[in-house]
Amino acid sequence: MTSDSQYDLVILGGGAAAFAAITEASRRDLSTAMVNTGLPIGGTCVNVGCVPSKHLLAVAESGAAASENPFDAVRYPEEPTVDWADAFDGTDELVERFRQENYIDVAEHFETDIYEGYGQLVDDTTIEVVQGTDEGARITGNKALVATGSSPWAPSIDGLNEVEYYTSETILEERDLPERIVIIGGGYIALEWGQILHRVGVDVTILQRSERVLSGMEGQLGREMQRAFEDEGIDVVTGNDFQRVRTSATDGGVEAIQSGVAVETVVEGAEQTVTGDALFVATGVQPNSEGIGLESVGVETNDDGTIHVDEHFQTTNPDVYAAGDVIGEPELETVAAKEGNHAVKNAFGDEGVSIDYGAVPAVVFTSPEVAAVGTTELEYMDEHGTCSCRTVQMEDVPRAKAVKNTDGLVQVVKHHETDEIVGVHMVGPRAADMIMEATLAVKFGLTIDDIIDTVHPFPTFSEAFKHACQAFRRDTTTMSCCIE
Repeated sequence: MTSDSQYDLVILGGGAAAFAAITEASRRDLSTAMVNTGLPIGGTCVNVGCVPSKHLLAVAESGAAASENPFDAVRYPEEPTVDWADAFDGTDELVERFRQENYIDVAEHFETDIYEGYGQLVDDTTIEVVQGTDEGARITGNKALVATGSSPWAPSIDGLNEVEYYTSETILEERDLPERIVIIGGGYIALEWGQILHRVGVDVTILQRSERVLSGMEGQLGREMQRAFEDEGIDVVTGNDFQRVRTSATDGGVEAIQSGVAVETVVEGAEQTVTGDALFVATGVQPNSEGIGLESVGVETNDDGTIHVDEHFQTTNPDVYAAGDVIGEPELETVAAKEGNHAVKNAFGDEGVSIDYGAVPAVVFTSPEVAAVGTTELEYMDEHGTCSCRTVQMEDVPRAKAVKNTDGLVQVVKHHETDEIVGVHMVGPRAADMIMEATLAVKFGLTIDDIIDTVHPFPTFSEAFKHACQAFRRDTTTMSCCIE
């Protein structure tokens, strides 16, 4: 590669937004190059996010199959065990294959030049590699896209910076797990990793600052998940006022020997100290916006460090666009890809496309799964002063009863005048797949009667969504299996 090259589009970052951008750029016969800054090519999802965590969730679920078997007719001669090191070897192989097939090969197919190293914007739409393999290279585009993603964020708790702790990235480097781990956080990362670790034999305690886990979602979902986790044997403590984090130590002569970590907190006015062999901080992410030259090219950031963009993903520099986690919530791989695609359409086609974030589904891949789309009951109440909502329990759904997998619920929020479905929130088996019907309903303004009038296959978990719609019209507790 030359040290100074010109392209139609240059990209700072190498994750989902970047690859969606080069895909759309290729369709338009545009020349492209990217500087892959930070994680290996592919970004968060393939390297330290979706791919490894969902693989390990499946490994952990198989490991827990015997202890959670609901059928008396099925007997296991002995409890299955999980070899964590072997599980990670499988994860590494999977990640490497995804990275090669879905990213490196794709970039080659689209004839995108990839520069490896830490990049900075140095002159309007010019990116310079200032450190790394291709240090000194400069690439200039007619337009530039910033897609540098995000990194784990740690809150300001006294003593936390003085204690070693895991994040969702560094845990993937650990081959020897501790016996007891304390997780600070109550979002999807905390829940997914909490269940993974618990199911492979780690004693897990989850500490959440707010009054419930999944505090950003419909309240019933967090309460249901806390109950499910506690039934499984995972300790969940909410309403924490964290005071201090310190190492726990025992006297060892002249020096104290570190033996773990202690979290000092206050819950309901009572002081508590929660100890473990290790600490896992899962309190969210922060945008990778510092040190990449934004100020030098006139790109402004918001108070939280995210890059300020308009609805068309254009920054305060009209030739620079931004997409993905670096512009803020929702930090989802699929959203980042859509933003990257739209940024190219707007930059080179002046198409003016944007995203309806209110119709973007969110999923937590625990067991049971959690999924949601659209408006919550509280949000609707705040806006309209009333709410037309119905909730059905999975234990009333024929498929759930037949397979003895009855944890969870489905709630539907509809417009109180038009009957259009504006929000759907669910906990239960296969909720991650069920949410797509609900997403289409929210996106296209379907009514509860549209769902009721649509024939659903029987028996399926997806009937729970239909039952929640039927609950607006009838008493579903006195309803036969197949009706309407």
